[in-house]
Amino acid sequence: MKSAVETLNPTRVRLTVEVPFEELKASLDAAYKKINQQVTVKGFRKGKIPARVIDQRFGRGAVLEEAVNDALPKFYTEAINEADVNPLGQPDVDITELKDGELLAFTAEVDIRPAIEIPDYSGIEVTVDAVEVSDEDVEKSVEQLRERFASTSPVERAAAEGDVVTIDLEAKVDGEVLPDGVASGVQYTIGSGELLEGIDEAVTGLEAGGEATFTSTLKGGSAEGKEAEVTVKVTQVAARELPELDDDFAQMASEFDTLEELKADSRKRLENMKQYDQATQAQERVLDELLKLVEVPLPEKLLEDEVNTRKHNLEHHQLGQMGLTLDKYLELQGKTAEEFDAETREQAIKGIKTQFILDELVSREKLNVNQDELTEHLMRRAASSGMSPDQFAKAVVEGGQVPMLVGEVARGKALAAVVEAAKVVDTNGESVDLGDDEDEAEEGTEAAAEASEDEAEGKSEA
Repeated sequence: MKSAVETLNPTRVRLTVEVPFEELKASLDAAYKKINQQVTVKGFRKGKIPARVIDQRFGRGAVLEEAVNDALPKFYTEAINEADVNPLGQPDVDITELKDGELLAFTAEVDIRPAIEIPDYSGIEVTVDAVEVSDEDVEKSVEQLRERFASTSPVERAAAEGDVVTIDLEAKVDGEVLPDGVASGVQYTIGSGELLEGIDEAVTGLEAGGEATFTSTLKGGSAEGKEAEVTVKVTQVAARELPELDDDFAQMASEFDTLEELKADSRKRLENMKQYDQATQAQERVLDELLKLVEVPLPEKLLEDEVNTRKHNLEHHQLGQMGLTLDKYLELQGKTAEEFDAETREQAIKGIKTQFILDELVSREKLNVNQDELTEHLMRRAASSGMSPDQFAKAVVEGGQVPMLVGEVARGKALAAVVEAAKVVDTNGESVDLGDDEDEAEEGTEAAAEASEDEAEGKSEA
């Protein structure tokens, strides 16, 4: 076999391949055997029809077509390996010559991973939010905990903001009660905004037994998006009672003996959260700066497929689970279809560039992934997917996605190396040490390259 490679552009090549006909022998034998099992010729047992009879009855062309289809993947792979290129996705193959007994010639055009030059990135500088926890932050955190331990007791007075009312609801559209528009015994906290728009005003001031009617746009159900006339009847008004903020509350709501210990723990938790947010912010900003430094040619077909994949996943998976259409989602977001398309394309470009650059760093720095790192990453991914580690690991192995996970961990290590080399300061001008934040760096990588992993990884292994 002879092959040559021609560079069409930085992300696409054309392979020209010539195969001597004798190298098709194994595929020709397989073609005759396959056709033998599929056809019946009077006078011959099934599977025992001579090749010359198959040629006469069904045509030599049918045999050649079967043989060529069988052999092409092998010859294409040999040509790719010989050319030492990294293909992305499936090739566009064109058979240019097929001479029976003499020669098979074909061309194959395919997208490839572009060659990337990564300059010195040690000069990257970014500024992140300072880790500051105020007394007000602590008080708010403790107050939220206090709200969780609130109790209610019925009262004989008009409902006011913050009260919990028990209500019956009936919704009509065009004068007709909706099949799913009746509910009884619903508990609602006035001012929470968890039910229909307008309900707060309707129930405020009503006592048990009181009734009001208001109009509101329905958020779900059979008449979602339509304006309905809603009748609400209050059957009970209950006041929420918050526990006293004292040592008894601390003992009831936590493992601490005193309120001061509870507040100190809340402060520490808030500091940890802000440090995590700070690390994530640093990763994102360092990555943005790295992307500015590196010129990355993008395969147009890969980009188009990535954009379509993102749209499909959003429309048919994420929005589908929420009961939303794409049009309704865009309406809620206040975006036009054109703005959505532009944002999706921009995100896809960033995802693909991120993967290409970090993969290049993994190769350049010879970064490896050990079993402990892979296991830890698998545990984290399992937790985020809502599956047990065993279930997730089984799904990964059965789906052939272990290389994808290894790639995610390796890219996380590559980004961690870039972050470590960068200068990170907070808004107070203080230097920020992120040397121990490799786990967060890995997560930051996944967020930045979200939804490009499966697409680009699958294409790189095609």
